[in-house]
Amino acid sequence: MTSPEQQRNEVLTHLTRAVILLKESMDVRLVAGTGTNICYAVSGARDSTGVATVSGGLVVQGNTVNAAGACGFGADVRIATILLTALKFNPDIRCVATIRYTDAVGRILEDMFLECCTIDSRMRSPGVSTMDWGVASCCKEGVPEAIVDPGISKSASVVHLFGEKPANVAGNIIMLSNRIIRIEL
Repeated sequence: MTSPEQQRNEVLTHLTRAVILLKESMDVRLVAGTGTNICYAVSGARDSTGVATVSGGLVVQGNTVNAAGACGFGADVRIATILLTALKFNPDIRCVATIRYTDAVGRILEDMFLECCTIDSRMRSPGVSTMDWGVASCCKEGVPEAIVDPGISKSASVVHLFGEKPANVAGNIIMLSNRIIRIEL
């Protein structure tokens, strides 16, 4: 049995490794204007204190993607909320990353055979936060690998990529990055 402290250290180690992979291989055009980040939760996480993220998210510096800060618990409540909602539907899906979305990105995600769902904000229930409701509306039959959030404008459109571990999610972002090299986003 893993102690809580040991599990938290393992979560930080896996997340840090994924961030290093993203820094080496992620296309800067996938960094969303509204914020890009990746997070990983301890097993059984119930709030943002059980979710590790990159403090300040992933940012563009020059021609590369870099971490704005260190990986730590409770550093980004917004993305933690997205993951915590998905965890209610599948406790094995403990990682999510948010990246920029365009129609070209959507086509490539489909070509990668990732299960995708798009949030339909017209179906929003009154009194429920859009983020919780949107993710939950796409997870009724299981957590898809990608949830597209069209946002209030094209510049605010993002996609949330889900997986069991940060290496899986980073791998999908890197595959996506490799496929958009010659495409205008």
